[in-house]
Amino acid sequence: MGTTKGEQGARLRDEFLAVTAVATPHELLAQTLRFTRQLGFDTVSAMAVLDRFGADSDFVCVHNTPAAFLGQFHDTAQGRRCPVMQHCKLSSLPILWDRQTYAAVDQADVWETQAPFGFAHGIAMALHLPGGRHFFIGVDRDRALPRCPAETSRMTADLQLFAVHAQDTALRLLLPPATDAEPPPLTTRELEGLRWTMHGKTAWELGRILGISEQTAVRHLHNAARKLGCINKHQAVVKALRLGLIH
Repeated sequence: MGTTKGEQGARLRDEFLAVTAVATPHELLAQTLRFTRQLGFDTVSAMAVLDRFGADSDFVCVHNTPAAFLGQFHDTAQGRRCPVMQHCKLSSLPILWDRQTYAAVDQADVWETQAPFGFAHGIAMALHLPGGRHFFIGVDRDRALPRCPAETSRMTADLQLFAVHAQDTALRLLLPPATDAEPPPLTTRELEGLRWTMHGKTAWELGRILGISEQTAVRHLHNAARKLGCINKHQAVVKALRLGLIH
């Protein structure tokens, strides 16, 4: 019997939660690979970046790049020519890419070089966080992405959800520790907002539960995300869980 969509979704949700609990970069790579292969891709790279004023940025990556391609994978000149990486530097929107993505900016030769190693088609995205921190994840394969828009949308959404859960873990494990490890002070309303968001409630539902307006609920969630150094309420929930602020 085949796997139902519900069963596949449950397994992916397990992967989202499991990546928040890993303790080493090796475990981070292993867990990310498990997710990548369930999504239908063969290779993955997950990178944490820390910008430094007046100095080179820190780049730390876990990946399963084929050994024969490692030299080009680490070539910064190739990275500057790569339209996928250039897109992710400037945007948090996912990019679905193939040979045409490179040909459109006269970089088809870069694609021709990498395609034999499994980097022919893929999805990539970056999260740009406060404090000059960034998280990039890209999944790649040698076969084309599905032609069905609904299927590619599902794959992209799954990757985005995984990135939200993985980014805090990656920044914690791959970058130097923060100088101040004290959890930020959140108000009772902000904590309540994160708890109900964890249970899937919208801002409108949160307002009804707490007896406040939807706009006020949105403001509490925005303040909580800002204090936690996150870009949205979902990342804030993941970080609050890790810090023990909510359970």
